[in-house]
Amino acid sequence: MKTIIETKNLTKVFDAGKPIEVRAVQGIDFSLKEGELLMIMGPSGSGKTTFLTMLGGLLTPSSGNLLFLGKEMQKISPKYLTKFRRKNIGFIFQSFNLLSNLSAVENVMIAGFGVRDKKKKATELLIALGLEKRLNADINDLSGGERQRIAIARALMNDPTVILADEPTANLDKKTGREVMDLLSSVALDHGKSIIVVSHDDRIKSIANRIAYIEDGRLIKWEENN
Repeated sequence: MKTIIETKNLTKVFDAGKPIEVRAVQGIDFSLKEGELLMIMGPSGSGKTTFLTMLGGLLTPSSGNLLFLGKEMQKISPKYLTKFRRKNIGFIFQSFNLLSNLSAVENVMIAGFGVRDKKKKATELLIALGLEKRLNADINDLSGGERQRIAIARALMNDPTVILADEPTANLDKKTGREVMDLLSSVALDHGKSIIVVSHDDRIKSIANRIAYIEDGRLIKWEENN
């Protein structure tokens, strides 16, 4: 299977050399395969979100190597990095990050950089995610599960190679959280996307192909689901 993301001894230190130095991520070796749904689990403050942020090119590592499709991310210029990220990475956030003054379909459309018919594609994605009756709904009238489906559609808008999801079920009840994870699993299978989900929710880990456990900034073990 093709390797999409690989890290070698990846480290992030905040306030290096100061009395308040924080070693948020410490020497992590990691890989993500094509079409894989991988979970990163660990307690709050373990460094998992910092690690995910580096994988998404939003935070520069202090040391180590980060390879994305064979490209060394630290050597990419800031201008090209923005384009690379826009083309290859879709983000899903815990707080949804939807605009309340836009409809469901408009929230998806705004992510369509370079997409020829934004409304058509956004509509197709929302229908595929079961929101055909909510296309023009006000965001404030939607449930948490519906909002997260919109966030998933938005992440898919540019047909990215990878989707990075930070605590996508944290604000959802157990049933809705499971439905969202099932959707992400379907996206990985049906669309050939590689997906990384950061979570501390043990209820949903059975859906992942592999699970990486992080504690105190270190990757302490891998677990595989058959």
